[in-house]
Amino acid sequence: MKKIVVLLVLCFAISAFAQEQKSPTTLRGVLLEQLQTTHNNKDWFVPANVAVEGLTAEQANWSDGKGNHSVGQLAYHLVFWNSRELAKLKGEPLAKFSGNNDETFNNFDSKQWEATVKQLDEVMKQWEQLVETADEKKLGEWASTIAHVGTHNAYHIGQIVYVRKEQGSWDPNKGVK
Repeated sequence: MKKIVVLLVLCFAISAFAQEQKSPTTLRGVLLEQLQTTHNNKDWFVPANVAVEGLTAEQANWSDGKGNHSVGQLAYHLVFWNSRELAKLKGEPLAKFSGNNDETFNNFDSKQWEATVKQLDEVMKQWEQLVETADEKKLGEWASTIAHVGTHNAYHIGQIVYVRKEQGSWDPNKGVK
C-alpha cells in the first residue's frame, strides 16, 4: 500500500511540475520565445546580452589570429542582418549592400563597441515588438524568416561565447562551463 501511495504522490508532483512549465502554444508565442531566448532570456543557451556583457572594446576586438572573427565582428554581423531583415519585413528601404557577407563582419570598428552593443539590444527588442504586434496573417507569412533570424542569432551567440572562452574573458558562471 505504501508503494501505491508514494507512486501516486510522485505522479501528482510530476503532473504539477509539468503544468508549471508552460510552453507557448501559438505561433506568436513560439517565435517570441525564440527571439527572447537569443536576446535577454537565459534558457537553454546564453542570450546575446549575457554573451557580450562586460567586454571592453579591446576584448571585443581580440582575434585568435587564425582567421576567426572577433566578438565585435560577430556582434556587428548580428546587428547588420537583424536590422536588414527587420527593415525588409517592415517594408522600409534597405541600406545599400554589395552582397559581400564579409562586409557584415569586417566593418566593425572597436571604437564603436558600446554603440554596437546598444544597437544589438535595440534591434532585438524591435524584433520582439514586431512579433507582439503583427496581425496573424503577416505573422504567418513572416514565420519562417523570423525563425531563421532566431536560429542565426543563436549560432553566432554561441560563437561569441566560444571566442570569449578562447580569449579567457568568459565567466563560466554565466551559463557555459
